[in-house]
Amino acid sequence: MDAIAPSAQAPQPHQIIRPERQTLPLVFASPHSGSDYSADFLAASRLDPISLRRSEDSFVHEIFGCAPEMGAPLLHALFPRAFVDPNREPYELDPAVFSDRLPPYANTSSPRVAAGLGTIARVVANGASIYRRKLSLEEGLARIRGYYWPYHEALRSLVETTKERFGYCILVDCHSMPSNCRPSRGSAGAAFVLGDCHGTTCAPIVTQTVEDVLAGKDYLVVRNTPYAGGFVTRHYGRPQARVHCLQIEINRHIYMDESRIERRPALKALAEDMRDVVAALGALSPQQLDGQSDGQSDGQSDGEPGRQLNGRPR
Repeated sequence: MDAIAPSAQAPQPHQIIRPERQTLPLVFASPHSGSDYSADFLAASRLDPISLRRSEDSFVHEIFGCAPEMGAPLLHALFPRAFVDPNREPYELDPAVFSDRLPPYANTSSPRVAAGLGTIARVVANGASIYRRKLSLEEGLARIRGYYWPYHEALRSLVETTKERFGYCILVDCHSMPSNCRPSRGSAGAAFVLGDCHGTTCAPIVTQTVEDVLAGKDYLVVRNTPYAGGFVTRHYGRPQARVHCLQIEINRHIYMDESRIERRPALKALAEDMRDVVAALGALSPQQLDGQSDGQSDGQSDGEPGRQLNGRPR
């Protein structure tokens, strides 16, 4: 297993790997591949490190590591999703996690909270409880201030800068899925699941382009089942405003040993295949995207997503 090296100091929130010069209207983001665990977090958890790590989308930022050298920035969270999850609303909070009463702006009733997988998760992917004790509300809010918001401010800036430079932006939100995830109709054994919130977060040609590239390499590709797109996809995908967002889920069995959290040799070949995905998306023209953006996002405005998300206060 790739070891966790705990630090007495809090990990940095994220890393942006920038191209020497951005030549593609693309942004790649990996919100769940972080593996920097603070000593305090490890001490507060009742789980061993490998159990915590099974919630990660391990190595996903490496799979898309070609993006910067091809001309597109890559943002990846360094903190683990078990610590705070940037693919949630900012205040999707689980009352069972906290010792204090939650503020009225907290969303305590979402399906993700019910599953124990809110912004501050109660359980890891296999359902095991994370903490030895309940957290104070301030502990949770400090994580949101120190990690969640900086990640989204960085993502917002990359999207806005890209749109200003090229007139539009295609954001690819990069994830992986466990090989034993509960399949939905038609998704059993899928290598990739492409999520565009059922056609609402990007022009159809964006999803079709990625599907064509991957299917051409003999991968089984399905759309929107069981993963249609998370908070990032819904919030940033505004095709009518020329910001397109597609979520890509990769079956972990392809590239890693899930029990040991180790890379398989096939990771290199998979990363090479992503070069063709990046190139194909980068070759799409504004004319191809325009006129196909009939979908609606989840009602977000064209405002600044790093400052206010779903109307919740900072």
